[in-house]
Amino acid sequence: MTVSVGDKIPSAKIKTMTADGMSEVDTAEFFAGKKVVMFAVPGAFTPTCSAKHLPGFVENVADLKGKGVDEIACISVNDAFVMDAWGKSQNAGSGIAMLADGNGDFTRAMGLEMDGSGFGLGTRSQRYALVAENGTITTLNVEQPGAFDVSRAEAILAAL
Repeated sequence: MTVSVGDKIPSAKIKTMTADGMSEVDTAEFFAGKKVVMFAVPGAFTPTCSAKHLPGFVENVADLKGKGVDEIACISVNDAFVMDAWGKSQNAGSGIAMLADGNGDFTRAMGLEMDGSGFGLGTRSQRYALVAENGTITTLNVEQPGAFDVSRAEAILAAL
């Protein structure tokens, strides 16, 4: 079942890279006590994700923070090494947390997985963006398959 506005962010263990190496992130802790914008992509280094989705958020970090956002995160069903390399290649810097849901646990808990096996991707995340306040989803914009509209940075800015 897919999460909805008003639901709590599910608790799952995901990964990120830090200066000290790979680190585990508990999603319940990550979202606690903060206003967080998180966007999910089907895959790092894929065309729309690299040309439009992540760059839009990179360009709008200051505007999002200016609207009271404490944390901006990008998540994908990729490993932490890939997410780290992709973030560096896209100049995400410290403005966007690059989160790896390597086993898809968080994506399944959100109910937002998709079958990308026709493209050789296996099970991945649907493209979406959300706003959560203190772990509760206040905005959830899930794209129709193949679309890129409601999850772009500008749509989230308009929702804030």
